[in-house]
Order: sequence, then structure tokens, then C-alpha cells
Amino acid sequence: MWFNLLRAAIETPQTRGPALKDSKLEVILPTFRTIHPLHTMKHLTFLSTLLLVPFFALPVAAGNKSKANGLAKPDQVVQYKRVGDTSLHIHVFNPPGHKSSDKVPAIVFFFGGGWNGGSPNQFYRQAAYLASRGMVAVSAEYRTKKSSGTSPQECVKDGKSAVRWLRGHAAELGIDPNRIAAGGGSAGGHVAAATATLEGFNEAGENAETSCRPDALVLFNPVFDNGPEGYGHDRVKDYWKDFSPIHNIDSNTPPTVVFLGTNDKLIPVNTGKRFQDLMKQADARCDLHLYEGQSHGFFNKEKYAETLIEADKFLMSLGYLKGQPTLSADGTQRLPLN
Repeated sequence: MWFNLLRAAIETPQTRGPALKDSKLEVILPTFRTIHPLHTMKHLTFLSTLLLVPFFALPVAAGNKSKANGLAKPDQVVQYKRVGDTSLHIHVFNPPGHKSSDKVPAIVFFFGGGWNGGSPNQFYRQAAYLASRGMVAVSAEYRTKKSSGTSPQECVKDGKSAVRWLRGHAAELGIDPNRIAAGGGSAGGHVAAATATLEGFNEAGENAETSCRPDALVLFNPVFDNGPEGYGHDRVKDYWKDFSPIHNIDSNTPPTVVFLGTNDKLIPVNTGKRFQDLMKQADARCDLHLYEGQSHGFFNKEKYAETLIEADKFLMSLGYLKGQPTLSADGTQRLPLN
């Protein structure tokens, strides 16, 4: 639109092509020319500035890449693991102009679904936004009960494999192997936290010399207590002490940010506060954000923008992102001026 308006303003009706002659621009150009009588090429630079400056100030939907089904579309989908007949992929969102020779921070998200099901597109919006801010952002597939008939153990094994694969392929992906964050919601938050805290549940045959421990955690109402009073205990009761992230915190647990609603029926506020206290006792950082009256899964609903802005600030504090968040509280995003 801006280009056509610029072109039409410096052309005459005689030189203008048929596409422009018949367009709606013919309706607005007389008014435009009355206000801005710029008919000669010597005014082109001024007119270009006049039209392009407001373009860069326009708000756009967060994560405004090419879209499919209303969601941002990943730049590539890459297989990171194969188990039997099952292939698992990461859905990759790259920063603008990204090259494999770059060395930028990365984050991998794991979807929620009670270890039963789910889809990587749950975190497409967050991934697209963080990619626009300069990170390589990935949403990972992993085996679930519905897709593969597997137990929660396999969810964690796949999560560890995904982090390990990203670190092992950092050079070709253009990421910094020492700045890889993991994030997720609900059971996906458990998977992310598990990659950082659990010693076991590694896939047989993988190179254990490549660490699966992320360098930061971004957790949305995470299932990180699987003890007798925690979530999913009946399904993991034979191995819960080794499987529950809150019971395996130590000084190596990476910096963490947690988002939790005060009306969450699955993860009580006290659980979030206990996790924070245990992190503090281990001399590890944990930022806990509580959202009054919000229920489970709120982070992709009413508080999508607010939680993502806080995640942005957390990653900024670690040096993963630069500048201020470009996302507004209403969910719109400002295009960068450079």
C-alpha cells in the first residue's frame, strides 16, 4: 500500500499503469496531492520518509511471521530423534536474517497436556516473538500416552534428547551452546524443569558427554512437584523421588522464572513458593510471578502478553536479549526501527 501510494503520487494519470488507474488509490490521490503537492522526483526522498516512518511505527500481531491456521509458521522443522518408527522434530523459529555462522541464544519449549497429548503449536506465538527479539526459538515434539502409548518417563527422555541435540548441533543452527534455555507449560513445564534437575531418564545410546542441562528455565504453571501431594503421583509413584523436579533442586539448577495463577487447581501457590524457597536455599535464582484469580493454562489466554513480557525481561537480565520488550500489554508488537 505504501509503495503504491508513493509511486502514484509521483506519476501522472497518463503515465500511471492500468492497475493503479483502476485502484482505490484514484479515490484518495486528489486529497493526498492537495495536502502534499509532491509531483516531482526532487521530492521523492522527503515523500519516502513521510510514508515509511509511520510504517515502522505500526503495531503488528506478536510473532508476525508467515502464518498457518492463524499461528506463526516455523522457518523449518527438523528431526532431532528417532525411536523405533517414531520420528520427533523441533519446530524452529529463527531471528530475522539469521545465519548458521551466528552465535545467538536459544530456547526450546515443551507443550503441556498432562503427559497424555498436546502439540508444539501451543508455543508458536512465544517462539515467534522471541525469535523476533533475536533468539533461535524452538518448539519440540515429544512422545505422549496418546501419540505413542508411552509413560511420563519417555516425555523426560525426549526433553533431554532435544536439549542435548540442540547443544550438539549449535554450530550448524547458529546458536550459542552455553546459552540454551528450556521452557514449557504444565506437563511441558515439568519436562523443561526435569532436563535441568534430574540425573536419570536419559535415552540409551545417546552421548551423555553432551549436557542436556539448560542454562535457564522459563516455566508456565509447571508440574514440578510429583510427590505424594503433587500432580500425577499415581502415575509415577514407583520412581517419583527421582522424577519430581522440586525434590531434586541443587546449586546447579539454572536461573528460573515461574508464572502461576492463584486459582490454579493443579499447582497450588504454596507449591510455587516452596519451589522458590528451595531454589533460594540452594543459592539458585527463582523469580516467581503470581497472577491473581488466574487458573491453569492462563498464560496462553488473558495473560499471554503480560507473561511473555516478563519472560522477555528475565531473559534480558541474563543477557540473552537486548533492548526493551517490543510487545505491548494488549498483545501488539512494534516493528524495530533498524
